[in-house]
Amino acid sequence: MIEVEVEDEAWTAALPEAAAVAQRAATAALGTVEGDVVVLLTDDAAVQDLNARFRDKDRPTNVLSFPAAESATPHLGDLVLAYGVCAAEAQAQGKSLADHLSHLTVHGVLHLLGRDHVDEGEAEEMEAEERSILATLGVADPYRADADA
Repeated sequence: MIEVEVEDEAWTAALPEAAAVAQRAATAALGTVEGDVVVLLTDDAAVQDLNARFRDKDRPTNVLSFPAAESATPHLGDLVLAYGVCAAEAQAQGKSLADHLSHLTVHGVLHLLGRDHVDEGEAEEMEAEERSILATLGVADPYRADADA
């Protein structure tokens, strides 16, 4: 089950279907994996607080993934997305907020499933998986601009 909570109404003001977009992307990223995920759409200040407390980085970021302990099964973990950061990134990258939210949700769920991008090989595998999942949602390759640069 995917539960989406909208804490910052800026999400729905800019993207009325934000909860549905996040739910659809999380479901696609899970594929055949069974489990529960909570997605929180909030503001930059809330994400900055979490980033400072859990990652020792006192700044907002686009998405944070919090994998659940194995004992919490079937709960896989939580995602937290910051509206201001996500909206600014989407605009700077010339993407719709819906497509960027889809990408970041897929990215976050893959982290909950144990994927990572610490080294180049992992990053390439994770990006390929993201591209494949996003294509099923009709979302263009989010790394295309990087390849053109």
